[in-house]
Amino acid sequence: VNGLQARTFGVWTLLSSVIRCLCAIDIRNRTLYYITLFTFFLALVHFLSEVFIYHTAELTIGVMAPLMVASFSILGMLIGLQYLEVEELSQNKKKN
Repeated sequence: VNGLQARTFGVWTLLSSVIRCLCAIDIRNRTLYYITLFTFFLALVHFLSEVFIYHTAELTIGVMAPLMVASFSILGMLIGLQYLEVEELSQNKKKN
């Protein structure tokens, strides 16, 4: 890893964390929710490709930790998405 790659990865991590924090603040914003979900899919695909396609990383705890975080976050957000849809339907019924 050279300096440019390290800084790029750092900026990508910072951007992802900002998006995730904004989603936590405004969790009912569907667009932001989908963007946040996409960041976890992107992280999962990135780390899986580094291990299984490019073979630039080994399946150690340093790689497994982000894989587990991304996987559990995707699962949790997909479950949470159902609650957002139910809440949106109930709010629409109240307005009518």
